[in-house]
Amino acid sequence: MVRVGIHEVVTGIPLNPVSGGRSLLFVRIEQLEYIAAVTRLGSLRRAAEELHLSQPALSETVRNLERELGVDLLERKRSGAKISDEGRELLPHIMSVLDAVDRLRGAAGDQHRISRMVRLGTVNTATVPLVIPTVREFRASHPVTQVELVGAQQADIHRGLLEGAFDLGLVNYLRGDDIPPGFETTELLCGRPVVCVRPDSPLAALEAVDADSLLAEPLVVMRSGYVMHRFVHRLLRSRTPSFSYSTDGAEMGKLMVAEGLGATVLPDFSVLGDPLERRGAITVRPLAGDATDVLLVLQRRPSGSVPRAVRDLHELFVRNAQACGASSRRLTEG
Repeated sequence: MVRVGIHEVVTGIPLNPVSGGRSLLFVRIEQLEYIAAVTRLGSLRRAAEELHLSQPALSETVRNLERELGVDLLERKRSGAKISDEGRELLPHIMSVLDAVDRLRGAAGDQHRISRMVRLGTVNTATVPLVIPTVREFRASHPVTQVELVGAQQADIHRGLLEGAFDLGLVNYLRGDDIPPGFETTELLCGRPVVCVRPDSPLAALEAVDADSLLAEPLVVMRSGYVMHRFVHRLLRSRTPSFSYSTDGAEMGKLMVAEGLGATVLPDFSVLGDPLERRGAITVRPLAGDATDVLLVLQRRPSGSVPRAVRDLHELFVRNAQACGASSRRLTEG
């Protein structure tokens, strides 16, 4: 039953996720929105700022909900607030209620409906060929839903997915890596590592670049924690290049290459079709004798109740990845 002021709902939320017990509760929608905001932002202070509330008022509203439910939804520490284990069990139900309220408001023609937010953690790969077109298409079909893209390392993305700070995560693996349990994982793209250089680099004159040639040039490497850092370390057999820089993500790596700071090694789907590559500021060469597959996967935490906006964005990524993969193969073969 929904009480349409649309300020309160009565919804079945499992009070004890272990026993599966359920009870009908009068819960204010704003209380659920506040929990979602604190979970997403990881801080009562930041959530209060976003919601234009005082922190004491937000804290008291959350505590009232916790008393009503009989569980501590948040773990409060000096470093911030994060979802508790009990709260993590309830979070899919909370998001399902908020998603249902959005649909109800849309059907009722409510012009003041709240905007949902989908948070996507990404290791900043395949940004131009896949991520940007997908977000643009999603925005066209979901005009009131915000998308927040957060660049992070794989471990941080996994933690964010488990704690509810991220809805979806884009990460890379090498073929044969163990995929961690606890996530629904969908392979989007499969590519090969390539050497990204300026056209006037000595490496650009080679048909394929071997490890010894790579060692002779300044190298831009990804920081520890990225898959391509691990790959380059293995490729060079722990040997040190003539000079190296370290950075976060493919986008900064490509800019550094374009500015003449050195070469870098990236998945081909992070370079082919990039504006810098199309303008001739950077180019790629294959690695000699290497047949490693680099995978781009989309991950989310398993849940029986996934908000519609998250499902829709997930489906768009899968569909657009198929077209992106076909285009990338044509560029590689050409």
